[in-house]
Amino acid sequence: MNPFDFHRPASVADAVRLRAAADDANYLAGGQSLLPTMKLGLAAPSALVDLARAGLAGITRQGETLRIGATTTHAAVAASSEVQQAIPALACLADGIGDPAVRSRGTIGGSLAQNDPAACWPAAVLGLGATVHTDRREIAADDFFEGLYETALEAGELITAVSFPLPQRAAYAKFKQPASRFALVGVFVGQGPKGVRVAVTGAGPVVFRVPAFEAALTKRWSAAALDGLQVVADGLNTDLHASAAYRAHLVGVLAKRAVAQAA
Repeated sequence: MNPFDFHRPASVADAVRLRAAADDANYLAGGQSLLPTMKLGLAAPSALVDLARAGLAGITRQGETLRIGATTTHAAVAASSEVQQAIPALACLADGIGDPAVRSRGTIGGSLAQNDPAACWPAAVLGLGATVHTDRREIAADDFFEGLYETALEAGELITAVSFPLPQRAAYAKFKQPASRFALVGVFVGQGPKGVRVAVTGAGPVVFRVPAFEAALTKRWSAAALDGLQVVADGLNTDLHASAAYRAHLVGVLAKRAVAQAA
């Protein structure tokens, strides 16, 4: 690991300032993605700006919206009575991420900024039509995820929170890679203020929606409504864990499971 400067700001403004002052700096949230890549020599930032004291953790319900601060850990989301009451699907999703060590350190903001193609949080954000708040603006879920490890975030832009509209029903079903517990495929379904949405992670290079599933579920919320529907395998991921065809099949299977859970 290369040497680097370490900063621990006490506010968002200080974090943004310190990030901008270095030629090649990175924000540090939970570090569950960044630190391993640094140890492997795949990333070598000149400085790390630790967000632990920047005041970005916390969960609040504001009317019909649930707001989760960017440095809130997966474990905190899973254990939150506020989340369990407002959107229990989010608590279940968070409780299935990684292992206890990962959940106690990893954060929702770090996961979204990384945008790993097999991460769980992107499916929830896209599946509920959430809004990503930064130090500069608000970004709709449909505009946030752009490609493999790519997001709409600009250089130095910092995620501060995510706002989820409360759904009528929602659920997440995941087929885990047994070692990492990342999603070989994960499907989040939701019915709420943004309509019926079906978001898939793990299957392709970036999280995506399935309009055909959404149209069928809009007409009738039932697992049987998805009978005969499938996603095309072209463009999906193929690796040592699963082929594109297998992942395409899993999307349909997990979507039905999620719909049944939500019902």
